[in-house]
Amino acid sequence: MKPDSPAPVGLPRTMHGFGALMITLSCLSPSIGVFIVGSDVIRQAGTGVFACFLAAALLGVLMACIYAELVSAFPDTGGEYTLMGRTLGPTAGFAALGLLLSGFTVGEALSSLGIATYLRVILPGLQTTPTALAVSILVTLIAVLNIRINALVTGIFLSLEVLSLVVLTVLGFAHPHRGLSAVIHPMALADGLKLAPTALAVMGTAAAGAIYAFNGYGGVVSIAEELHEAPRRVAGVIFWALGLAAVLELAPMLSMLLGAPDLAALMRAPSPAPFFIGETGGHVLAVVMSLAVAMAIFNANIAVALMGGRQLYSTGRDGVWSTGVNRAVSAIHPRFKSPWIATLTMGAFTLLWCLAPLRVLVIVIAGGTVTIYAGLCLAVLAGRRNGATAHSRFRMPLFPVLPLLALIALLGVVWTSLSDADGRLGFLLSGGVILVSTLLYQLVLRRRGGWAHRGPVGQER
Repeated sequence: MKPDSPAPVGLPRTMHGFGALMITLSCLSPSIGVFIVGSDVIRQAGTGVFACFLAAALLGVLMACIYAELVSAFPDTGGEYTLMGRTLGPTAGFAALGLLLSGFTVGEALSSLGIATYLRVILPGLQTTPTALAVSILVTLIAVLNIRINALVTGIFLSLEVLSLVVLTVLGFAHPHRGLSAVIHPMALADGLKLAPTALAVMGTAAAGAIYAFNGYGGVVSIAEELHEAPRRVAGVIFWALGLAAVLELAPMLSMLLGAPDLAALMRAPSPAPFFIGETGGHVLAVVMSLAVAMAIFNANIAVALMGGRQLYSTGRDGVWSTGVNRAVSAIHPRFKSPWIATLTMGAFTLLWCLAPLRVLVIVIAGGTVTIYAGLCLAVLAGRRNGATAHSRFRMPLFPVLPLLALIALLGVVWTSLSDADGRLGFLLSGGVILVSTLLYQLVLRRRGGWAHRGPVGQER
């Protein structure tokens, strides 16, 4: 081992498949997909929201196969940074690392800022930023606890989240106001006044947001080191997480479009999903559902904080930073067996992002997600060609058709998004993060030496 790398450490394997599924599905959070991301997509694409979500789910099937093959080969806590680094090389790995470190903290801040919206039903004067800061601090402290405790906590919250989505679905399908024509022929508000066909460029930008609504089914890679028999089990966790998320997001989204008394009013609402519940289920139900969504967001943030801390932990083990920083962020808590310093550090960056405008966070997260997915498509193609993934316990069918189809779909999203100002800004910011991360490797780590991907016990593989 190189002299500036940390001492060998490891995360104990204490979880089974069900616990990993609870944390993974909580990180994905179908409620955030419907109530926060879905509401934003409805305001953009109108009734085209269902087509955007369906396309994102189908892309998810392709990406789930890619994740399953890569994660089965490299069930390390480094996530996509490790997957791309071991197949495409360290430069690509570091490009992913920058997007991941920023993505975890941005995603958690975005969710924390959204909680105040749903808590205002009982606390009308609640301020957004202070609430987000308080939530982020509490989430970070919980994430430091043992991962088995967190699996139990997220499982309890997740059951409430599923119940709220079932109620939302029943509300719309019980009293439909229109047929599927509104979904087949997407309509959105023109100038905020009347319905008109949704523009293709708008659909592309909205689809990028919808992709983020399903993002997280591959998150099991960040906790795979703590999963018993990870190479055999991770594929099942990935497919179960995506399948459940597809049902829990597509059904309520369709029910809202069919059951909304007034589509134009739904699209004008600052928060379309809560507005729909109030219109169809009454004030009391709207209050109860808002609280359930707030708890779901809190639950998702716990899962994201768990994974973000483990992402930073992996960089310390690999020797990315200075000797002192590497030793600190790769430290394991003696009682909770968690990367506690790394988790607290990511929490601190989340607090900073909570001070940024919400619109900026949405733009940053959408562009980064699409970019990471494209990199994984290239990674699985390279892994088959150079033999890096030859030992994987899961081999996707129809190779190389699936990753090529996913790449084509992602390029389509990028092409249409670039015609929109927010879409261009999102990919520009992602490009900036990639540039900085690449320069870190090329100008610092490559010359310094001492960096390498290391396995669960701190040894190079």
